[in-house]
Amino acid sequence: MSKFLSQLKAPAGATHSKKRKGRGDSSGLGGTAGKGHKGQKARSGGFSKPGFEGGQMPLMRRLPKRGFSNRSFAKQCTILNLQDLQGIEANTVVDLKYLEDKKGLKIKKDGLRILGQGELDQPLTVIAHYFSSSAKEKIEKAGGKAQLVEA
Repeated sequence: MSKFLSQLKAPAGATHSKKRKGRGDSSGLGGTAGKGHKGQKARSGGFSKPGFEGGQMPLMRRLPKRGFSNRSFAKQCTILNLQDLQGIEANTVVDLKYLEDKKGLKIKKDGLRILGQGELDQPLTVIAHYFSSSAKEKIEKAGGKAQLVEA
């Protein structure tokens, strides 16, 4: 067994010999080197961009454009449920810094949204950008506070 990385070799049968295109007719890939005869694709640098149809109006431009997508305008929020806050000590202030440091959560550009899935059995002060009505209700029912981030 080799001791050095420089002495490592692939096991037998794991590698194939490289195809040597354009090295004579008897090589099997001589002459046109697998590119056929003439035409744009046989030339060096002879490929066009994806969707190009030789000057004909491309399919993507022939089809009608319909509808509207709000995806590019939608808010990019990190979503957290109340069940994710279980196990945090009582009377802790759970804010963006706490979640990034202790939970390793990355907060997206439009902030943090707390949703009400699960239960909360200890009082916490939760500071976030958005709260669902059920989340706010459950936090206050457990004796905690739901505060909005001051911009």
